[in-house]
Amino acid sequence: MGSPTKSPSPAPSIPSTAPRVPIPPNGVDYRGKIVLAPMVRSGELPSRLLALKYGADLVWGPETIDKSLIGCNRHINPRNSMVEFSRIPSNGGRQIEAAKESIIYRLDPQREKGRLIFQIGTASPDLAVQAGKMIAGDVAGIDVNAGCPKPFSTSGGMGAALLQTPDRLVSILTALVKEVGTPFQIGISVKIRILDEPERTRDLVTRLCATGITGLTVHCRTTPMRPRERAIRDQLPMIASICKNAGVAILANGDVESRDHGHALMKEYGVDGAMIATCAEANSSCFRSAEQGGLLPWRDVVRDYMEFCLECENKWGNTKYLLNQLIPGKEKVFQSAKQSKSYWTCCKALGFEDLLERARIVDEVIGRPSIEELEEGQQQGVNKKSKKNKSPAVQKAMLTETAKAAGTNGSSSAANGSRTGKDRGVGSKTGNNSPALDEMPNPPDAAAVSMDMAAAAPVASPLHG
Repeated sequence: MGSPTKSPSPAPSIPSTAPRVPIPPNGVDYRGKIVLAPMVRSGELPSRLLALKYGADLVWGPETIDKSLIGCNRHINPRNSMVEFSRIPSNGGRQIEAAKESIIYRLDPQREKGRLIFQIGTASPDLAVQAGKMIAGDVAGIDVNAGCPKPFSTSGGMGAALLQTPDRLVSILTALVKEVGTPFQIGISVKIRILDEPERTRDLVTRLCATGITGLTVHCRTTPMRPRERAIRDQLPMIASICKNAGVAILANGDVESRDHGHALMKEYGVDGAMIATCAEANSSCFRSAEQGGLLPWRDVVRDYMEFCLECENKWGNTKYLLNQLIPGKEKVFQSAKQSKSYWTCCKALGFEDLLERARIVDEVIGRPSIEELEEGQQQGVNKKSKKNKSPAVQKAMLTETAKAAGTNGSSSAANGSRTGKDRGVGSKTGNNSPALDEMPNPPDAAAVSMDMAAAAPVASPLHG
């Protein structure tokens, strides 16, 4: 479990007419919202559209590193009208001929309009501003990740590492508010974790709220804590009070299970909204209230998700990852879906027959193997496995049978030394219509034949010894 926390100092009282940081015209107020958390792999466009379909008020995209966005080309996909930011992969500086652009970020300009928050991974005010300007016209807000504990983020001074460098975090937020938020009229926010000592959390939140941000999300775990450890909400009332006194919206994150649970936390701890992560990854219909019917059966969710994936032309690897989360492991189709190599094979395994034609087209667009290629590869694998599994004794027996059919026998052939099949007449039609080696249904491996026929002494066949 996380480090024990001290009791926080009494939170200042909230004035009856608490001020509010103005929400820019193109921004969005986080208050009263149950939202989808930023999640790597689980926060791509199909997952966000699924959450919105089931009632999420706002959606956060996955953390995107500033440098990966800088230099991207923005274009509209002519097949589905999605906005895509793409670039040629750097590949560590290696030059690759005819390299294809990789899609770094994808969004839906219609269904996500006014509801998408772009989360940026950054450790530099300058790079944050450069990247922010590229995406600001397509989103309702930019959120700085100051809570991710994963090494790929913290090793570069990003994510939760920013909690240990508050001056840098403050400078990043200040620069984004001034140079991106104000000119583009969108909100800037930040997502943090609690610190071990409540006093440090209090001081940090107080400084962050003074930068001009419109919202703050607190993950109620310390940096070393992992999802299996229960969230610690002891500091939440104090943080909520500081934010509200500064006019900044406050969202709670950590073990939020559903829309109804989020609203209960809002009442209990005085926060403005709640953010759902892992429960949405397992079943996005958690955004439905009990009054709306609550959680849907997994099959309904998977069907909706698959349709969004096909519409967005989502990368197959990402789709497959999410399917492994959405389909219960005990279901018979779990393994079939997990082993699928394309949209077509997966839809077939799941029984989504009416999606097969769309799946075939998307497979072709994104470069997945066609059903014909998969079947051919499967057959080649079976043949290769069949040959590989034959024991030496069986291979020798096959050799004897082959030699007999060609008008020779294993002993005489071996005694005559090493001769090719052509020298012996093997591989050409003979007068007695004996089958040639290359005409046999399952000819033995050529190397095995050559080695056996070149043996210095006769080999006794276990079948014809």
